[in-house]
Amino acid sequence: MKGVEEEKTLKRLETELKIRGFSLETVKAYTRHNACFLGFIKKKPVSVSEQDLKAYLAHLISDKKLSSSTVALVRSSLLFFYNQVLGKGFSSIKTPKIQRNPPEVLSKDEIKALIDACVSPKSRLLIEFLYSSGLRVSECLNLMVEHIDFNERICVVKQGKGKKNRITVLSENLAQSLKNYFEKKGFSSGLIFRNKKGDVLSTRNAQKIVSGAARRAGISKKVSPHKLRHSFATHLLDSGVSIRVIQELLGHSNLQTTQIYTHVSRDHIKGVRSPLDDL
Repeated sequence: MKGVEEEKTLKRLETELKIRGFSLETVKAYTRHNACFLGFIKKKPVSVSEQDLKAYLAHLISDKKLSSSTVALVRSSLLFFYNQVLGKGFSSIKTPKIQRNPPEVLSKDEIKALIDACVSPKSRLLIEFLYSSGLRVSECLNLMVEHIDFNERICVVKQGKGKKNRITVLSENLAQSLKNYFEKKGFSSGLIFRNKKGDVLSTRNAQKIVSGAARRAGISKKVSPHKLRHSFATHLLDSGVSIRVIQELLGHSNLQTTQIYTHVSRDHIKGVRSPLDDL
């Protein structure tokens, strides 16, 4: 069992994260990683040293063999706690550079097979929305009828990652399907993707919808909502859309994040004419 002091301190961390507007997922992750660290180091939070943090991160890297991205998240969790909440001022902790592997994407034929394998109009709309607009699953599930502009054929993403609003494209085919769906369901406002109680559909349910359709379609790759976002970006790049425009559509604050798709797309390279051919 956690000590009373540890519980109180972790509660302070949770409160600070919520006050600063961090997402629920981040609050859970930061709290969990700090609780695991205290379980490992077996010290009171006020007694923890910078060397203790280094020892734990070294344990995760060498013994647990965790990925560089996971270790970086743990580092951020610990530093936020000990610097922002407890005021320790730890600064000299470095972890391995994150290795960004090119994301696996679905082909257009696989996307079509995935959509055709849907068993309900809501499932089909969800998968079409994730692929056609490049939304994160949380953004898609929180969409409301009011966020759709059928005249301009755009979708307004309210308070996406980083608490920023943005717009993304709305497929002409999807727009018509949405109109039919809204009319049939009697939706004029509120959430688009609702459960039977009328509440927001859970991320877990969305993942099950996507993976179930992939299984029925006979797709051997592991398919998730985020893989549809990767496919959206890669297929746009293949069709000649500017990397800067894709950055805006995805809501990336840093172009470097978007540029990972240039390692996946081949079509944009195959279309380049070598200067030797002009001699």
